[in-house]
Amino acid sequence: MKWKLTARYLFSVLIIVCIVVFVNMLVLFGVLYYQQSNGNENLSSETGETFTRQFSRYMSINNGQPIISDEGIEALRTFGGWVQVLDKNGNVVADALSPEDAPTHYSPIELVHKYKYMDDQKTTYFISQFDEYSYLLGVKNSVEQRIVLMFNGPSFLSYASKAFIGMTIADLIIAILIGLLFSTIITKPVSHMINRISQLKERNFSVQKMKRQGIFKPVFSNLNAVSETLLSHEEERAKLEKMREEWVSNVSHDLKTPLASIQGFAELLREQNVTESERIDYAEVIERKSIYMKELLDDFNLTMRLRNQEMPLNREDTRLESFVRELVIDVLNDSQSNNCTISFNSNAPNLKWNIDQHLMKRAILNFIHNAITHNDRDVQINVSLTPKGITIEDNGKGISEHDIEQIFDRYYRGTNTDHIHGTGLGLAISRDIIEAHGGTVALTSEAGSGTKIEIRMNAEIDSQAN
Repeated sequence: MKWKLTARYLFSVLIIVCIVVFVNMLVLFGVLYYQQSNGNENLSSETGETFTRQFSRYMSINNGQPIISDEGIEALRTFGGWVQVLDKNGNVVADALSPEDAPTHYSPIELVHKYKYMDDQKTTYFISQFDEYSYLLGVKNSVEQRIVLMFNGPSFLSYASKAFIGMTIADLIIAILIGLLFSTIITKPVSHMINRISQLKERNFSVQKMKRQGIFKPVFSNLNAVSETLLSHEEERAKLEKMREEWVSNVSHDLKTPLASIQGFAELLREQNVTESERIDYAEVIERKSIYMKELLDDFNLTMRLRNQEMPLNREDTRLESFVRELVIDVLNDSQSNNCTISFNSNAPNLKWNIDQHLMKRAILNFIHNAITHNDRDVQINVSLTPKGITIEDNGKGISEHDIEQIFDRYYRGTNTDHIHGTGLGLAISRDIIEAHGGTVALTSEAGSGTKIEIRMNAEIDSQAN
């Protein structure tokens, strides 16, 4: 994969270089063609050639002799040049501002050399014609210089083609070297990213570190974050799958036992020699087991709806002091709590929560009944209300550190609950109810030192009445 990416990268670089070279050559030839075709039109009127060609307007013929006007002399002075007028034989017949040592006669070969080359005084010469006369215009220390080139068309084309091929090859070699250099910086991280994505596809969520991340450092950081998130989701999924299997196993077990009792006692009811008293006892057992099964299925349905956030809440503003006090009174009136001591105290008489009273009542009663059921008969339970929330505390057996970590898991039973009747969903349901209200449950306990449960609500739900 790495070499495949490198090859693609190099191919792209080479294509770009070829395009750039081709475009540059087009631009170069276009400029040269435009210069050749329109160069004369774009020359400034102050150039030597243009000034020389236009200088004839300052000249006239008087009595057969050429005359240079005062305007022409002033133009020469401004331009920084001088002029000599020659007849057909090369003799100087008129001049203006010419040097004292300037020749008075020019042979044809001298005129050619003057026009083609600068003299020792760095003078550039220009030649033009007026009527039957020629005139030679010189500019000393001119910024314009004439360079004579001999142009051989076939030789130039051969040289240009070789130069183009050589330049293209050199550019391609440079592009390949640069491409190989940058490929280690670009294609290697890209290849690594592709491999990482393939690993994620194969459910390999391990976090990996790369030494040279370069400009892709945020990408690798995000890939590692995705790996960690997927790993946590995978662990959660495995945990939920295991929990689901445990739910099915526990529900099957919990339903199988009462179903076996119902079936057995139903068969006994069919016996002819069953007395009326036994028939009533059997019917009571069947009814009790049926009620247990109904409670188990109801609890299972409730915890699933709470878990999936499908349970509608019928909220209403509730003054907690009277609400919790009535719950404690109901528990005290229950025959199961005759031997335990339950107390209630409050220092937040005006505290209100916006809650579903039915569900919240069940959640709090689950915590209180749990303290009664899983402790000795003389356990002391204190329910208190503070501005922060509700606290349920007992001085019972407590919970081991291992059990605390899983105490709110569905169907989890602690080490001290082997002979306790129940569906195993009570604490999980209570926790889910409170969290559905936007609250939190905190449980602290030590084996042999009792248990403390604190119920809190967030600021939007927890409001202090005036």
